[in-house]
Amino acid sequence: MRQIVLDTETTGINPKQGNRIIEIGCVELFNRKLTGNNFHCYINPDRDSEEGALAVHGLTTEFLRDKPRFHQIVEELREYIRDAEVIIHNAPFDLGFLNHEFGMLKLPTFDSHISGVIDTLVQAKEMRPGKRNSLDALCEHFGISNAHRKLHGALLDAELLADVYLAMTRGQNSLGMDIVIEESSGGIDIGEIALAEVMVLRASDAEAAAHAEFLDGLDKAVKGTCVWRSASL
Repeated sequence: MRQIVLDTETTGINPKQGNRIIEIGCVELFNRKLTGNNFHCYINPDRDSEEGALAVHGLTTEFLRDKPRFHQIVEELREYIRDAEVIIHNAPFDLGFLNHEFGMLKLPTFDSHISGVIDTLVQAKEMRPGKRNSLDALCEHFGISNAHRKLHGALLDAELLADVYLAMTRGQNSLGMDIVIEESSGGIDIGEIALAEVMVLRASDAEAAAHAEFLDGLDKAVKGTCVWRSASL
């Protein structure tokens, strides 16, 4: 199964107010494995970013001035995402911008090029109701390092989201058991299953003496018999 983890950066929050896409980052997964076949581009929007958006992504008008326009990269993007399942965090935002850009070029909608959409924000809210479910919060929850994320960047955020998505859905992975046990009407015959030899490593005399001394100290501290000694009686 081919999946594309996608993120965008924009000049503002509403395409109907003239805001445009300025960066697209995509990471490819095939059968839940990163392939390295990524797509990334900066785009000249022919306008300035709003102050709030600029504070988020830091992509200035000067930096974007010599970058291609959207119509110059759209065919490559269409081929890259065609028939894939697309994974987005807060999908309505990115899809709204992408469909708007495609519409301005009189092209079929972005949605019509792909096989479906997974919104990881919706998934996260179902898994963690009432919790913060931003990308940063999910990275923290799943132990994914995002220390290098000083500003938002489409490719970096797509890479982090790929890790988050795989962590969120790891239960979908097969456990990969090599032994298949068949059940009969009488249940499973445990005697047919080869069990590994149980190895017992006993404490040395010195270790046993040190342990006894430690328990003596606990007895003295509680002025009686400590719970560890009671449990061993």
